[in-house]
Formats: sequence, structure tokens, C-alpha cells
Amino acid sequence: MNVESQETLAARKITEAHRIIRAELAKQIVGMDRVIDELLICIFSRGHCLLVGVPGLAKTLLISTLARTLSLTFARIQFTPDLMPADITGTEVIQEDKGTGQRAFKFLRGPIFANVILADEINRTPPKTQAALLEAMQEHQVTAGGQKHPLQEPFFVLATENPIEQEGTYPLPEAQLDRFMFNVRVEYPSRDEELEIMRLTTSTASPQVSKVLGGDEILALQETVRGVPVAEAVLSYAVRLVRATRLDGPDAPPFIKESLAWGAGPRATQYLILGGKARALLQGRLYVSTDDIRAVAHPVLRHRLITNFSAEAEGITPDGIITRLLETIRPNESDGRDLPEVLGS
Repeated sequence: MNVESQETLAARKITEAHRIIRAELAKQIVGMDRVIDELLICIFSRGHCLLVGVPGLAKTLLISTLARTLSLTFARIQFTPDLMPADITGTEVIQEDKGTGQRAFKFLRGPIFANVILADEINRTPPKTQAALLEAMQEHQVTAGGQKHPLQEPFFVLATENPIEQEGTYPLPEAQLDRFMFNVRVEYPSRDEELEIMRLTTSTASPQVSKVLGGDEILALQETVRGVPVAEAVLSYAVRLVRATRLDGPDAPPFIKESLAWGAGPRATQYLILGGKARALLQGRLYVSTDDIRAVAHPVLRHRLITNFSAEAEGITPDGIITRLLETIRPNESDGRDLPEVLGS
């Protein structure tokens, strides 16, 4: 009887966690398989996720239900035009010691001090308040009154955005968009899915989800993701994809120079690799192929490509550019698929 390696056992845990979480979410969420997979890839990769879709597509319900399947603290922040940075991070107040009569500042923590943050309609608050999330998302800490307050790990910001309402909204700056690992598009359900949604939500049934993962387990799974090996050819392919989006580089195809005002930075390459690693494990593989890189290219790149005026006038979207880019930049013959190890093999 073969003794499984530590890496194989750890990777099998991610595959099993993926299966169990999907089963729990299915109690309240109909369909949305791609969205759920991309959301879990973000979590297992230690990234933040932005969900974009029209109202009524269960974006908020999906995130809150996912949070209930995890033994983590959860906070929902409803972003509004009058929200202030201190409403998110917390504020210092003067408190008096009743015994000594001395007064001192005490930091009262805001809702950002939770493991899972639902930033609902993040584009409805001004840039000053949006920027309150920047340090937390990047450094996993909050600075107030000159003091650094570390956030408890694991820490995720899962934000929602409505793309059709323009009045009273403030588009996220590119620097903040770049902090999100994935920009996930939430589409309308199919006819059969919508019928099932009606059956589920218009009856007296109230299904409850169970907690399946704790904080320490998630941290261990995140370390497993980072330990997945990546062939040099796969790394090279991810770099070629991202470098091809930069207008001033020699690798940019003509349609990129005609359609983009700005391309993706190195963080996009990092997230392509991390997303590829997590996807490989979710599919039961201990190696990353170029198919994994291609599968996560759209959610990684769509919010990092800035189209120019000409492209916008012609209706050319970042998604269309990414699709064309994947058709143009093809993998080399040696793409890392020669690594045969598959969970359960």
C-alpha cells in the first residue's frame, strides 16, 4: 500500500473542501458554478474578489452564504455616499478611567476587523472612503492615530458592484481595482435555473448551511496552493500573456495598441499563476497547465485593461480583447502537461 505524500494529502483536502462547500452553497444558491469556483479560487489563493452584476442576481446572498459555511467572523458594510472612512476602520475616542480620573484615547475597532468583509455596492461611496480599504487589502492592517492594528487572518474583501447605475456612483480607481485578484461577472440565470430559484425562494422552506472550514484550515489550504509546482513553460506563458497587453512593449499585437490605453502590471502575472495553482487543485491535479492560466485570464485581466476612446466608441470590451489575446498568444509545445500526478492516481 502506497503511503501518500504530505503534499498529496494536503491537496486532497482542498479538493474535498471544494466539493463540500459547493454542496452547502447549493442549498441556497442555484447554478452559478463558474462564479462559485472563481470565488473559491480567490479565497484559497489569499486574494480579494469583486463581483459585478445587475441587481437581483444573488451576489450578496452568495457571499453571505459562503461566509456562513466558514467558521470565520463576518461583517457586511453597506457602502453609501455618506459613509466615512472611520465608519469602516474605526475611530479613536477619549475614555476616562473612573478610578484615576485620567483620560486617554482608545481605538474602537470598525467592521473591517473581521475575517470576511462584504463590501456591498462598493462604488456607491466617494473615493476618500473607498481608499480606507486600500491598506487593509494590501497590508492586512489598519493605521489609526499613528498605531498599526493588524487584522486577523485569514482576511478577505468580497465586494459587489452594480454596473448599470451611474448616478450617485464613484468608479473605483485603477490602483484599488488592481488589489482585487478577480473581477467576476455574474450573469443572468438560465431558464431552468430561474425556475428552480422560484421554487426555492417562494416556498416556506428555509434551508440552513453548515460550517465546514475554520480559519486555521483555510490558512493551511492557502499554503498548499502556494506550494503547487509550476513548470517554467507555464510561467513563461503567463508572462507572455501579460506583457502582450503593454502598449510600449515589443510583444504587444497590433490590436492591443489600437484598443488599449493601458495594460496590465506584474500583479496580473502573479494572480494568473496563483489562480492557476488553485484551479489545478480544485480539479484534482498537483501541477499547473496552460489551460489553468487561460481559464483564469478573464477574471484576472478584465479590470486591469483600460480601453481607449476609439475602442469604447466601437463597443470593444476588455473581455473581447482578452478572448482575442488568448487566440493570438498560444502556448508553446512544452506547457507543463508532462507532469502526470493527479489526485487519486
